[in-house]
This record gives sequence, C-alpha cells and structure tokens, in this order.
Amino acid sequence: MSEAVVEVKNLCKSYGKIKAVDDISFEVSSGEIFGLVGPNGAGKTTAIECIEGLRKSDSGNLKVLGLNPLKNGRQLRHYIGIQLQQSELPARLKVWEAIDLFSSFYQKNIESTSLLNDLGLEDKKGSYFDKLSGGQKQRLFIALALLNDPDLIFLDELTTGLDPQARRATWDLITGIREKGKTIFLTTHYMEEAERLCDRVAIMDHGKIMALDTPQNLIRNIKIETRLIFNVIGDFWLDTLDDIKSISKYEKSGDKIIVYGHDKRMVKDTVNFLVNNNINFHNLKTEQATLEDVFLTLTGKEIRN
Repeated sequence: MSEAVVEVKNLCKSYGKIKAVDDISFEVSSGEIFGLVGPNGAGKTTAIECIEGLRKSDSGNLKVLGLNPLKNGRQLRHYIGIQLQQSELPARLKVWEAIDLFSSFYQKNIESTSLLNDLGLEDKKGSYFDKLSGGQKQRLFIALALLNDPDLIFLDELTTGLDPQARRATWDLITGIREKGKTIFLTTHYMEEAERLCDRVAIMDHGKIMALDTPQNLIRNIKIETRLIFNVIGDFWLDTLDDIKSISKYEKSGDKIIVYGHDKRMVKDTVNFLVNNNINFHNLKTEQATLEDVFLTLTGKEIRN
C-alpha cells in the first residue's frame, strides 16, 4: 500500500443543528484517484473544503501531505492544486492573463504553453473567459490547479453542467494527469464518473460514509443480479422460463422481458432456451450491476426517511 497523502480521522462539521459531515474517517494513498461520491447535499463539498483548509472543522484530525491544512495552509499551497465547485473568472480576462495571474502566486511553475497544449487550450489563450465553452472553462480551471506542478489535486464536482461529450473528454484529461504520477481527490454525484475514474470510492450520504472500497469490490459485495433484457415476437408464456434454473426471477415491463440471475450461466442458459424452443426474440442486451446500483442499495428509502 502506498503512503497516505490525505488522512482524515473523525471529521465533523455542523451548520446549526444540521450535521453536514458526521464523524468520517478515511485515507487517500499516493498515486491514486480517490472519489468522494454521493448526492447533492451529502456533505462532499464541506468535507473536501475542510481537508483543503478552506473551511474550519468542528472536530477531527486532518493531515494533507503530512501537514495540518489549517495551520500550515500557506506552506501546503505550494504542493496542492484546487479546483472549486463554484469557480468563476472576470468575463473579459483572457486565458493567458489568467495563467499569468495565477502563476504569480507560486514559487514553482510548470511551462504554461505545454500545459495549455496538453489541455487543448493552446489556440484559446487569447480568448476572453466569457467566450469559452463550458468544457473549455473547466479545462482552464484544471490548468490553473496544475500551474504549481502539485503532488495532490483536489477536484470538486468537476464535470457538473457539462454535456456528455465534454464530460468524457474531461475524464480522459484526469486519467492523463494521474499517469504523470499525481494523486487526485475528486468529488462527484455522477456514479458512472466515479466508476470510470476512481481507484477507490467513499460513498457519502447525509454526512456519513456508507461504504469505502474499489468500485469493483463494492459492486461484487452488494451481490446485485445481472439483468438480461429482450423482446419476443409472437405469443410467449413467461412461466416457461421456470425451466431455467439459473434464473432467480423474471418480469415483463411493457413489451420487454427482463430476467435476473447471479449465476454466470444465466445469460447463456436463457439464450440457449430461447433458441432451442424456436422463440423469436430480438433487442437482446445484458445489464451488469454498476456503482449506481450500489448507491441506490446503500441509500434506500429507509435511510432517507
């Protein structure tokens, strides 16, 4: 296991009677992409801002790169990069002006031309901030967070508001940054994003961490069934599926038939059954369990109530 670059122990933060962060503990290892995931209002932004030293916690112990983020904030700024959830720049500030301004804040800077080129902004350096697309603005904020060549980068709800194409392009950027040896701590309410990017995730809801592991282990441990979905042409009696032992249950939803099963043979058994019995089917697809399923299972109605 790599050394911990972020250590969080019993972190608490309340606003009046509302516990935004309720006694959470975890560590982030060097070189990983760690995700704090959950719905809006779960406490993710409050937690990450406490860890960054931007907000004072009520109690708990925090270490970032071995330093106390509140007491050693000035020193820590040279080694971390921060992209805030709510980020804005003056409308008439040009990209190169923003780069120059933020570069002046640090003792150490990476070469801005290559950075802009890596982020696909080289041809936008003369553009005003308000003329950039949503994806270009997010790439600029990433560039500003990387100017001091940080060891650890905090990204809070990075892709909120982006269209699917811009979101996926941003995912590729984040993966590329990690491949350069950086550690990334991100928050997101997009389960697909967390599953795609993160080595480990902590699922957070109502200020508490509900589970923490790799996405793959969380999905495996929740024991969510694989779904096989298909349409049938002509008459079909659902109870004929009772002959397939690897199916745990089945249902009809509109013109679709959905069968479920934990057994790896379920898909093969079902397809073989349909073919061998001359049942005319089409639009066959499988749906594997995802992190979204894990999240919905962990934060069910009984918890939300």
